[in-house]
Amino acid sequence: MRLRGFHAHIYFDATEVDAARAFAARAQERFGMPVGHFHLVPIGPHPRGSCQLSLRPAQFGEFATWAAEERGDLTIFAHGLSGDDKADHTHHVVWFGPSEELDLSLFD
Repeated sequence: MRLRGFHAHIYFDATEVDAARAFAARAQERFGMPVGHFHLVPIGPHPRGSCQLSLRPAQFGEFATWAAEERGDLTIFAHGLSGDDKADHTHHVVWFGPSEELDLSLFD
């Protein structure tokens, strides 16, 4: 198995939308990564509002250090992209901040 990239999902509640947008803008400026749509309600396996950042494998180490320092009170869920969605969301994961329960039923 080889990870071909990573997604980092910024989790937020209604009161954290501005902080999440600011974090995403700083990440995009620093790493040149694509920033996805800001979902204000849970979507897919994600338990809260979220926004997806897409990273190349070579970027992830630097991003991880930066995110740990820059996230403030936001929770960031990052996972590898192996082609196995369930494994990517359960085994190839890193949490920045408290972990949260994902809805994994869509992978069954």
